[in-house]
Amino acid sequence: MKTALTIAGSDCIGGAGIQADIKTMTMNGVYAMSAITAMTAQNTTGVFAIQESAPEFLKQQLDAVFEDINPDAVKIGMVSSAELIETISDRLNYYHAKNVVIDPVMVATSGSALMKTNAVHALIENLLPIATLVTPNIPEAQVLSGLTIENAKDMITAARKIADTCRCAVLLKGGHSINDANDLLYENGELTWFEGKRINNPNTHGTGCTLSSAIASNLAKGFTLKESVQRAKDYISGALSAMLDLGKGSGPIQHNFGLNCEYPAEAK
Repeated sequence: MKTALTIAGSDCIGGAGIQADIKTMTMNGVYAMSAITAMTAQNTTGVFAIQESAPEFLKQQLDAVFEDINPDAVKIGMVSSAELIETISDRLNYYHAKNVVIDPVMVATSGSALMKTNAVHALIENLLPIATLVTPNIPEAQVLSGLTIENAKDMITAARKIADTCRCAVLLKGGHSINDANDLLYENGELTWFEGKRINNPNTHGTGCTLSSAIASNLAKGFTLKESVQRAKDYISGALSAMLDLGKGSGPIQHNFGLNCEYPAEAK
């Protein structure tokens, strides 16, 4: 079985972060492992507290994983400080990590900030250059590119700038009133649009985590980057279409919508 490692924060309600990543990786057919960058107290209405892992402890987690079960892909999510980013960069370079997908989590779905200002520079300088793919949404792409994005043409300009600056492929996610959930992949100078149908579901907690984890899972299994993006988009569309409705705010999506076997069955 192929393996994937998620390096991210913990979400105590299970809709985003480490918990969403593990669910997604499992449903996409790989063995999931994790290194936790932070504990959070959050729910569908907001983030109330963040307790970062110490850089040395994060290093010990990464060493423990790589020295025993070397992952076929790595997904990186919430990393809130420059010190943690530098630790991750050091360890991934040391172990020659492959198929690295970075979801530059800066703001939670609820609107709460998840990345310190000094961490953005460290992300661009130290982490993105070792990535296979970075998956910013529109606000994150504006931060990474320094550009205002108001339409599809702006998306192309921003994706090119991020790719040229950070030396990795870019999947710039649509939405945010720009288009009907169409995403733009910029890879080695080639532009590819992935059309998406907007699903009328207000519960989108953890969709960014889920998409990037699904892409990493498919890369681990040997699919090309384009194939991995398309398969991940199909998976997240299914999870959104299941219309799970939990919590008082923007709730989680149903990661296990396609689970068809005897074990999930409820008692009769």
